[in-house]
Amino acid sequence: MPPNARILVVDDHEDTLYALESALAPLGHLLGRATSGDEALKQLLRGNVGLLLLDVRPGTDGLDVVRSMRRLEQTRLIPVVLLTGFTRDPQLGAAAYALGVADLVTQPVDPWALRTKIRHLYATHQRRLALEREVRALRARLGERTGAPGHPAPPHPHAHVPPGGPAGAHTGELERDRT
Repeated sequence: MPPNARILVVDDHEDTLYALESALAPLGHLLGRATSGDEALKQLLRGNVGLLLLDVRPGTDGLDVVRSMRRLEQTRLIPVVLLTGFTRDPQLGAAAYALGVADLVTQPVDPWALRTKIRHLYATHQRRLALEREVRALRARLGERTGAPGHPAPPHPHAHVPPGGPAGAHTGELERDRT
């Protein structure tokens, strides 16, 4: 996922979408919008979504959208913030957090608090993706060095430990050294 991944805002009310987009605009990220859970899933599958801000009831159940996301490799780790117009419902909270939702926010939303949460979650997700890319690149380089992926790298030429381990590493010799 490129570093300029969109924040996808999902709600079935046009005025709420506009308000949320206005609240998030100062972050400077690309924003996408969807008015239903099905439309959101289609956009998620097209890629380039770095965070999902999802109404619990965007025409269909928002938790169903999250369940679908968590089953798919390409969307499994995208952070989700759920919006709800309900007061804090313990059952909803338990279900949402069990699905790995990053946060549950009640409406009306405090724009400053929402921006702060979204900024943090988006940046954390982007850092994690960058680290994964770096690990893949290092593994590829290691595979090139050994000639085949999955094989251990040869010992470093300046290593002072012989391939079989340190001298005297036989159990009997270690026992003598301890006494």
